[in-house]
Amino acid sequence: MTFSVSGRCADTGMFGIAVSSSSPSVAARCAHVRAGVGAVSTQNVTDPRLGPKGLDLMASGLSAEAALDRLIAEAPHIEYRQLTLVDASGQTAAYSGPRTLGTYATARGEGVVAAGNMLTSTGIPQKMVEAFEATRGQSLGDRLIASMRAAVAAGGEEGPVHSMGLVMVDKVSWNVADLRVDWTDGDPIEECASLWERWRHEMNAYVTRALNPTQAPSYGVPGDL
Repeated sequence: MTFSVSGRCADTGMFGIAVSSSSPSVAARCAHVRAGVGAVSTQNVTDPRLGPKGLDLMASGLSAEAALDRLIAEAPHIEYRQLTLVDASGQTAAYSGPRTLGTYATARGEGVVAAGNMLTSTGIPQKMVEAFEATRGQSLGDRLIASMRAAVAAGGEEGPVHSMGLVMVDKVSWNVADLRVDWTDGDPIEECASLWERWRHEMNAYVTRALNPTQAPSYGVPGDL
């Protein structure tokens, strides 16, 4: 019921995840990123605890593969889970338990990993990885959106998707992008892409406002100097 892409920008060190599903509020459960550490997606029959735990393991110095091995060894009901990880050096890891739903697959590339379940074909994650790699040099948000569009073009899920999220971290401790389409009967990928087009132009300004309001761009509100 879910497909996702997790990636690292080699030029900036940013991490991000884009994820879509037939269920509501998918990013709230499945997408976990931490600046300077990495990204973890936890999906299928989702256990949201595995995201922070995977990030903690990588923060302690474990690679994506080693952190995944620990999660597999220690997490309850791991046979139901589908996981992907990207670490601080861009290494990736992926796992699909034997009780993952429907047609499922994962694919890995340079600083990128994609996964999906209830897919129309097993080749979709590879198309997502290829789209991410083909857009190197563009912003991380653009690359993640391109990957999700490639999934849809390749057939996407077996049924309609209704939610999507795009989360990214940079050098600060909070998500510099956290865009959600928690439910729509329309096209969540394109609705989230529209949110990204709006947010991309303001993202860095909001970081400046947090760190040093005296250097911030105009707020554009009544009374602003």
